Amino acid sequence: MGKCQNMGSSTRIIRAALLGAAAVLLAAAAYQLREKHQEADLAVQNIGDQLDALDPATRAAVVARLTSEEVKKVRDHGR
Repeated sequence: MGKCQNMGSSTRIIRAALLGAAAVLLAAAAYQLREKHQEADLAVQNIGDQLDALDPATRAAVVARLTSEEVKKVRDHGR
């Protein structure tokens, strides 16, 4: 009976270790995701600031060009 209890205890220890490792990996992934989100927010803010600094006609032309390029990418991707 002692051998069976020992195996059950080992299994629980292994499960606990795996659960702990999974928790560490999840925390690391969440941290990286948060960093990438902050980088993206900063990039969007910088682009917005640059667009805001343009005169209205130039800004409209830039937005139209970017929109046109993105529409083309979407259409080409669907083919």
